[in-house]
Amino acid sequence: ALMKCGEVAHAESLFYSSMQKVLPMYGAMMKGYVDNNLPEKAIGLFSKIENPDDVNIILLFNACAQLKTKEALDLVKTTSKQIPKSFYLNPHLLTSLLDALVKCGDVAHAESLFYSSKHKVFTKYGAIMKGYVDNNLPEKAIGLFNKVENFDDVNVTILFNACAQLKTKEALDLVKKTSKQIPKSFYANPRLFTSLLDALMKCGDVVHAESLFYSSKEKVLPMYGAIMKGINRLNIYDKVELVVSQLFISF
Repeated sequence: ALMKCGEVAHAESLFYSSMQKVLPMYGAMMKGYVDNNLPEKAIGLFSKIENPDDVNIILLFNACAQLKTKEALDLVKTTSKQIPKSFYLNPHLLTSLLDALVKCGDVAHAESLFYSSKHKVFTKYGAIMKGYVDNNLPEKAIGLFNKVENFDDVNVTILFNACAQLKTKEALDLVKKTSKQIPKSFYANPRLFTSLLDALMKCGDVVHAESLFYSSKEKVLPMYGAIMKGINRLNIYDKVELVVSQLFISF
């Protein structure tokens, strides 16, 4: 609770004053550090744990993913070789490992682990797809999406991000096709809707993007941003003014 409320110093004081520290206490502190963008402290605390459990390892990988440095990558690789094989049965751990590897720049290693995994879940696909997008490999992200049998809203969001990077007619066609096939409930996710608008604008279909935007009953700031960036990129300044006026009316 203290960490979630930003009271890092108070939480640290209580933690270090405790005579008997158990793994969940370390986990709570590490998660607090990660949530408060203090990955170095999370890693430092992890190094003091004699026998970490899978949750501690997951949090370590999350901290390394925040750092995105060579040192963090080396730590991820070293740790992944030392942990018990049973830990890999935890899908959350493997997803965090994949995420850390791709964010630290080792896409090849992440791919190797992903394809060697017998049990692939949505989050694993999402971690690899996001890694492809972050490393400017949109074609690979799209190719992997095509292998997902029952995708979730996160997978679709990342697909739209990949298409937005390509900015091609083929990417636009895929965006439109996918947007028609996904469950209506997915549109309740503002991140997905924003990614869809962004992809449509970047692929050149301003009319479709505008239609979706103005038909949306619940607009959030990123949606306005996606539309404004798109029409500004196309030098349609009068439309920028219209969206801005809508923004101030809404708020």
